[in-house]
Amino acid sequence: MSGVVLVTGGSRGIGAACAVLAASRGWAVGVNYQSSASAAEAIVGQIENAGGRAVALPGNVTIEADVIAMFDACTTIFGPVTGVINNAGILDVASNFDAITLERWNAILAVNATGSFLVAREAMRRMLAAELGGSIVNMSSMAAPLGAANEFVDYAASKGAVESMTLGLSEEVAGRGIRVNAVRPGLIVTDMQARLGGCRPRQSSGQYCSNGPCWPSA
Repeated sequence: MSGVVLVTGGSRGIGAACAVLAASRGWAVGVNYQSSASAAEAIVGQIENAGGRAVALPGNVTIEADVIAMFDACTTIFGPVTGVINNAGILDVASNFDAITLERWNAILAVNATGSFLVAREAMRRMLAAELGGSIVNMSSMAAPLGAANEFVDYAASKGAVESMTLGLSEEVAGRGIRVNAVRPGLIVTDMQARLGGCRPRQSSGQYCSNGPCWPSA
């Protein structure tokens, strides 16, 4: 299977790996980024050097106009988007729940939950209009079922929202040619984790992760 896939947060970490793998399997790839054009262009260059097709697409997934613009650009260059990897996400430093500020909570939910909603909704609208079917993959985390106590309850809550959205959306469009799934990565060392520095011991085991925070991976 191949087509056109849009990967949000595709300039680094899991998103970049997904973009490169998709391209190697014949997909034309839209590599979305928010702040690092050079990182996105590096992934595009890697894909093109291997014989694939890709384009860097700027856009903040929390801004509806940006989401629409990135879909428009990807469609203009490659044709209708038939695959979406809804990967863009953020987290903050490890913290107990009572130290999480409202500003931090809102920022995490804005990107991880609302951003995922805006991208999935735009994908649904376009896939239905094109009548070509498609696939939407929402990036969750093992933090969702485990809760990430004493570290990232806000992040876990945002990923729980993504999973609930995935279940509801999948039932809405299952009979209309669109598959919707969520993926729960486990412990994966990414640059997003490394930038936060260090790791707190898990309350259940007292053990530390090898690098970066314990739970989040996307």
